[in-house]
Amino acid sequence: MIKSVSTLLVLLSAGAVTAQGMRQLDAHEHGVGHLDIAFDGDRIAMALHVPGADITGFEYAAKSSEDRAKVNEAVARLARPLDLFSLPDAAGCSVLEASASLESEAGQAEHEEHDTDGQSSEQMGGHRGETLPGENETEDHEHEHEHEHEHEHDSHGQEPAHSEFQAQYLLECNDPTRASLITFAYFEAFPKAMELDVQVITDRGATAFEVMRDAPTLDLRELF
Repeated sequence: MIKSVSTLLVLLSAGAVTAQGMRQLDAHEHGVGHLDIAFDGDRIAMALHVPGADITGFEYAAKSSEDRAKVNEAVARLARPLDLFSLPDAAGCSVLEASASLESEAGQAEHEEHDTDGQSSEQMGGHRGETLPGENETEDHEHEHEHEHEHEHDSHGQEPAHSEFQAQYLLECNDPTRASLITFAYFEAFPKAMELDVQVITDRGATAFEVMRDAPTLDLRELF
């Protein structure tokens, strides 16, 4: 059994670093995000990493009021985990802490949103300052996205860039073992998101899943 929430968060951070390496090797694959979930006693921690284009439809730095409004709305949505990842009522889960931000290629948090219910003052560990993929991408990847971003750059006068939305959540549940079927309303909220690669950590170890838009549920009953 994982001994503490701090240990749980370290494990999630380690998973996020691994996912970051995967994103670099996979050349920042649009449509595919990463979600880490860790169970520890009566608490569940989650860490979400998603390409900016999956959430807002663009990755250039938001300059216009319309684009900034889209980013702010997205960050606010991402800071409400139970609206995106629905758990069974029987689990009795509530949000202790939730935070979301948009990270630019330069590694700076451009927009942030935090939400707590007052039960915990400890901030979940962030991943700000990460170097996101972009500068070391292969020529093939650059060609792959050249057409995709051509209109964006022409109409907004922006240089090619990559951004990533990140969110971290801490839940408290009356019975976390009943949180064994997760419905991903996330895909309804963000139409350009196609897939989430999910890593779940329990006292049995780590298990990997793929959750797709056309099958937006995750069954974890075999893990408890």
